[in-house]
Formats: sequence, structure tokens, C-alpha cells
Amino acid sequence: MNFENVYWDWPSMQNDSHYPSILAIGDSWFWYPFPGGSLVNQLGRLVAKKEHYVLALGNNGAEAFDYVYGKYSKSVKTALSHHGSALSSVFISGGGNDFAGFNDLRPLLNDDCTKAKKAADCFKPGDDERTLNWLMRKTSDSYRALIGQVLASTTTKTTIVMHNYDYAFPSGKGVFGSKGAWLKPALIDAKVPDKLHHECIKHLINRITSELEELTKIDKARIILVDSTDTLVEGDWANELHPKPSGFKKIAVQKWRPILEKIGLA
Repeated sequence: MNFENVYWDWPSMQNDSHYPSILAIGDSWFWYPFPGGSLVNQLGRLVAKKEHYVLALGNNGAEAFDYVYGKYSKSVKTALSHHGSALSSVFISGGGNDFAGFNDLRPLLNDDCTKAKKAADCFKPGDDERTLNWLMRKTSDSYRALIGQVLASTTTKTTIVMHNYDYAFPSGKGVFGSKGAWLKPALIDAKVPDKLHHECIKHLINRITSELEELTKIDKARIILVDSTDTLVEGDWANELHPKPSGFKKIAVQKWRPILEKIGLA
């Protein structure tokens, strides 16, 4: 399966006699299957003029853990082994699914947030399992392991480009209606005041951003963070986790393109 220069499986790319110069290891922001596609569709168009071909790994619902220890670890290792020396870049999208979903987000929140004054008040303190600190450490460790694999399998000219999503709005809308919502049900169950719903998601994304910024220090010349926050307004979102096609394009053009141009990919 492919869209222009972006492929979602190696056999299709091989049949077309192409080889990847970019790996896109990611979740639904790279795999979103609905009309208009995902972020990686837009990124593919940005790098096409430089004759890059993109091979996407991962899948919808992937967590950062899955790329190095779970269901997609084998495909990632295989792709890096076969193509690592020829890669110009590796794009990574991960961490959003680590807190998205009732069973992921709800344990991070206090039992009753009715009296919370700010978003941070709604999250359980400490470093125990199923706290926000624990989750960020787990996500960061998975990223660190993946980055290590990439650096070990590629040349010094290969860049790693990560991103931090944007501040989603807990609308209660999933891909197939309210029953598929990921964020709002947990916030309601924890009695988070309505005025703090969006602020709680901003708090989560800001924590992810801090972790990713720290990871760039491993090799600032090769590891880059695209800060895509504060790009989208509420009307740019198709549901609680995914932008509309125009939203993905906005992020690609406004936030990714300047960085891709700077490192010679676009």
C-alpha cells in the first residue's frame, strides 16, 4: 500500500523498485486511514522534491514501548538492519497512545478532582506505578532505547526527527462517535471541572515535550524535536486525537517544513 512516495509495507515498495531513504516509525498520526490521510502523507509530499521515499512502520494505536519491546520491535529492527546505512532520516511519532484511552488516562488522575484549581492538581503525585511521572519515565525509556537502535544502525548523516502532537480538545468525539472517545470519559469519571479539561491535555503534552527535549541532548546535531503545539484551533480537529486533513497539512507546512528544509530533506 502506498500514497505517492509513502509506503506502508515493504513488499509494495520493493515491487515498485524503490528503497526507503526515510523511515517513519509511528502511531495513528502516521497511519490514520481516513480520507486525506495522516501527517506522514503530508510529510511525504514535502520530501518528494528531494526524491525521498518513506517507509512507514508501526500502526494505529502503537505505544512507544511497542517499537522496541512489543509488537513492532521486529519490523523496526529488520528495517534498520536492511536500510540503516542508506537512511537520510528517521521520523518518530509516539507517546500519545501511552495516555490516550480510558484505561490509560484514568489511573493517572485523582479519584475526585472537583476541587482542583489547575491541571496539575488533577494528576496523582509521586513516582509510583500508574502516576504521570511513572508514565513519562516509561515513555522516555522506550524512546531512549529506540534512539539508541537508530544511532547504532545508521550513519552520522542520519537525522532523527520527533514531534510532540498538539493540544487536543477533549470533545468526547472518537473516530466512530462518542463510544470511541479517548480522553473526555476519563476526565468526567475523575470529576475534572470542565474548564480544566483542555488544560489537562496541555499538561500531558507539555510533559511529553519536556521528555523529548531532554532526549535531543543525546546528540543535538542528529536528534531534532518538531514542536507542533499551538498550531491547531478546535475546528482543526476531526476528533479527540486526530486533526482533519487540513490540520495535518497545517502542522506539516508550518512546523515540519522549516526544519526539514534546514536539514536538507525538503
